[in-house]
Amino acid sequence: MKRVLVLFSLIAAAWMIASVAAASPVPATNPQDAAALVYVSGYDLTPGVFYPGETGTLTVHVTNAANTSVAVSQPDLIDPDVDVINKGAFTSSTAIGPGATADYNFIIRADGADGTYFPLFTVSTNAWGTSAIHTQIKLKVDSTDVRASVSMKPDTFSLEKTDTVNVSVVNSRLGDISDVLIIASSPGSDISPTEEYIDSVPAGTSVKVPFAITPHSESDVTFNVSFRNGDNVHTTSVVLPLNIGEDKSAAVPVINNVVLAGNAGTYTMTGNVGNAGITNAQGMVISVVAPVKPVEPYPNDVIGSLASNDFTRFTLTFASDDLSAVPVQVRWKDTQGNTRTSTTTLDLRTFAAVSPGYGVRSSTAGPEAADPAGQPATGGGPGSLFPLIAGGIIVIAGIIVLAKRKWIASKLKKQ
Repeated sequence: MKRVLVLFSLIAAAWMIASVAAASPVPATNPQDAAALVYVSGYDLTPGVFYPGETGTLTVHVTNAANTSVAVSQPDLIDPDVDVINKGAFTSSTAIGPGATADYNFIIRADGADGTYFPLFTVSTNAWGTSAIHTQIKLKVDSTDVRASVSMKPDTFSLEKTDTVNVSVVNSRLGDISDVLIIASSPGSDISPTEEYIDSVPAGTSVKVPFAITPHSESDVTFNVSFRNGDNVHTTSVVLPLNIGEDKSAAVPVINNVVLAGNAGTYTMTGNVGNAGITNAQGMVISVVAPVKPVEPYPNDVIGSLASNDFTRFTLTFASDDLSAVPVQVRWKDTQGNTRTSTTTLDLRTFAAVSPGYGVRSSTAGPEAADPAGQPATGGGPGSLFPLIAGGIIVIAGIIVLAKRKWIASKLKKQ
């Protein structure tokens, strides 16, 4: 263990000595030796990857490793596809002190097509007989644009129902982008959030941002996306049409097995209400509506929560002089607290006298005919007369058989 500690101590000491030596100016006995110790220590390029024709900033770092000052002048950047916009900024010479670094900031424009370029940076020292200092700069140009798209969206949107969509920002470029801002807008919808900020999107990656949309009318939602490539602002957008339609996940009330009893204009209706939808119905209330008048003791029936694929009984009392159109309304709340209604109009004239069952499927589109085919469902309608007819036939057949037996017996006695 002690040997390991000693080894690490020696390595650390050697690293510190090397660092100090590297940072210390190198002795130079004449201007030519000092000039030979000036070099390009690095550069910074913004943006990292240019769009064609885009401007940016190149900062070249020139370091003097000598122990005496060195004067340099005439910095330049040479390439036919890279234009230096601020050439007039470097007319005077610059003295770089011992161990110091001078920065040269070029404002450039990438005029070439897609590809990689190597413009040459050069700067001269003022010492007689010395060569220019130069290095190549690697510069990339990429015309690939940033794309925005909408993913994870429903096939249709429903009025007053909130659905979530994802806005994807895809950076297929060779360089990173920053300060991405997505702003959502629509004339007929509430959107949350209205805007979202992303600090950066690295090259070859994407981000997804969720937005909750509650449409009040059929309209488009526009997502405007802005971002920076270096100091340059670019924009793109994506439009999401809101196709308004039926909510495929909504609860679907179904009324059947209706039984009607009463007379003199006052009736008691009982039946089943089921939920044939995918989601649960919360706070369900059933009632009759105009022109039928609800009366006590059951002007409405509070069902409460009705789960998907479940059913329960209900009872309503009402007064009406016309049983040809009895509207039954079902009200409930969806999973987001929005109030939904469904109205089914029943024609009960045929079944008032015999208290039949009557099967009907409710529709959220509004009042409609109670059974387009006019056929009763289980437990009601003309089908309830079949047992009576069958019983009558059996009784008649029995009477005929009994009469024949008596006739045959009387014939036998006469013989």
